[in-house]
Amino acid sequence: MGTTLFDKVWDSHVVRKIKNGPDVFFIDRHLIHEVTSPVAFLGLKSRNNTVLYPNKTFATADHNTPTINQHLPVEDPLSSNQLKALEENSAEWGIPHWGLGHQNNGIVHVIGPENGITLPGATIVCGDSHTSTHGAFGAIAFGIGTSEVEMVLSSQCIMQPKPKKMRINIDGNLGLAVTPKDVALFIISKLTTSGATGYFVEYAGEVFKNMTMEGRMTVCNLSIEMGARGGIIAPDEKTYEYIKGRLYTPKGEDWNLAMKYWKTLKTDVDAVFDKELTFSANEIEPMITYGTNPGMGTGISNTIPNAEEVEGGAITYKKSLNYMGFEEGDTMIGKKVDYVFLGSCTNGRIEDFRAFASIVKGRKKATNITAWLVPGSHIVETKIKEEGLLAIITEAGFELRQPGCSACLAMNDDKVPAGKLAVSTSNRNFEGRQGPGSRTLLASPLVAAATAVTGVVTDPRTLL
Repeated sequence: MGTTLFDKVWDSHVVRKIKNGPDVFFIDRHLIHEVTSPVAFLGLKSRNNTVLYPNKTFATADHNTPTINQHLPVEDPLSSNQLKALEENSAEWGIPHWGLGHQNNGIVHVIGPENGITLPGATIVCGDSHTSTHGAFGAIAFGIGTSEVEMVLSSQCIMQPKPKKMRINIDGNLGLAVTPKDVALFIISKLTTSGATGYFVEYAGEVFKNMTMEGRMTVCNLSIEMGARGGIIAPDEKTYEYIKGRLYTPKGEDWNLAMKYWKTLKTDVDAVFDKELTFSANEIEPMITYGTNPGMGTGISNTIPNAEEVEGGAITYKKSLNYMGFEEGDTMIGKKVDYVFLGSCTNGRIEDFRAFASIVKGRKKATNITAWLVPGSHIVETKIKEEGLLAIITEAGFELRQPGCSACLAMNDDKVPAGKLAVSTSNRNFEGRQGPGSRTLLASPLVAAATAVTGVVTDPRTLL
């Protein structure tokens, strides 16, 4: 019987198997940021431990960072202390650190791929649930807790039970204005937020093969939102072309040796998965969420389902709609929106800004909309300017902010006020996720752009 891509990478990193227990699992790349690392370093020092392989850990500031006036001191004392701790701990242990103002600074799951830290066949962890993003490169990547951050710093290993394997196949061609974000939200709407719990998901089929690397990152980023430990896509020529020549990518003969290994990273034809699902591309249209978890989503032209049509308790379902201010049977198109957020580790890359600009070009921002356009890194910010996208969005009445996680999680100043409705390209729409009392509709950059220029939830197909 053949072997899956997941098995090939996982098994090659097992240092020791514990009978009836977890595997001792070696980590190739460890990404850290200012929120989950300070306590881990304190634990390290209290036990008189050291950082075993500083060159395998990479630090960036992103969660608590402001997205305007980054040259000024951070006003919030907790955020300021966390940023200072990250800088000092990195300096003490010789860990590469990209703080505010550094040319490589940005959201941890954006700067990893940009700088060649993320490579096929690697194992990657970070104290952040959306580490699954890096699976787009054929890597095994998942989020870990603070105590596990300390474990990796001190031993470069983690104790981890091996997940089950699921494959999701989608063939066919995506329709007009259907993006990778829509594909991911469609899958989550079908599986629910717990449908992949206990699994590591491989995405396969024409739809994922045809996606760009940035599109694949968006899909893998959202794997965690259906309960999966992570997502993975087999590397191919697009993968190799994307990573070639980047800062931490192998060079010269090391590249040639790496390529020999990378080209073995695919699931064998006769490999068996614990669970396999198949969908068709023509089932998917631009998506939007209407509730308080990412699984409560629907095609934008549809109405909000009745309670009996969805899984879970009717009381919980109606409580969610009540929080959002919606009713069963409501049409999503035309709902008045207050805020639009373009950014996050889900949709803060250059292709997302290209998509947004393609809609707003020649149009004007609606007067009722407050828009936060936040690049995922300084590299993305530079490309926005170089490609003329800044001129387009500025002419349309929008402003570009500085890199950071921004309104994805309200750990900084970018908070949606209570009661206000936001269309967001981020990954979570829980109650208060973007600010206490805020209400969030998850959508693609195209839906966000269409909404930003009309002031209401709008099907982008009507503007293309």
